[in-house]
Amino acid sequence: MSAVIFFFALGVLLLALEVVVPGAVLGVLGGIAMLVGVVAAFSEFGWNGGAWATGAAFLLAGAAFYLEFVYLPKSRLAKIFSLTATVGGQSQPAIASRDVIGKRAVAVTPLTPTGVVELAGRRHEAFARNGHIAVGSAVDIVDLDNFRLIVTKPLTIQTT
Repeated sequence: MSAVIFFFALGVLLLALEVVVPGAVLGVLGGIAMLVGVVAAFSEFGWNGGAWATGAAFLLAGAAFYLEFVYLPKSRLAKIFSLTATVGGQSQPAIASRDVIGKRAVAVTPLTPTGVVELAGRRHEAFARNGHIAVGSAVDIVDLDNFRLIVTKPLTIQTT
């Protein structure tokens, strides 16, 4: 009798700790301890005692699952330990709209043939159609593809 009570108490304790300690290791160990308690109940008390122990194990495991997945997320304790703040921002800059076509930007990095240009205080990824463009050079925006501006060197008209 004492082995059955010991393993059930150990199983309940480990399942209770699983509610607040993440990782599922304690829950698995608690389930194994309860299974050992059920096997001990079958060997010590026969089929009738084993059936009662199995029912009690399922009832305790069900209560632990209810507490962990239904009650605890809505409790005051979860509000204390949960993160509620969100971080504003984006991992990628916003994609430029088509109204930037025809405007002039400045190369922030060398365009070899891709790099970064600055237009109206915002940086955009760019692709130079006509080769390499040095830092600080003016570029004309001629098109957009999925995520970057397509730029060229400005046309210079030579007069003689």
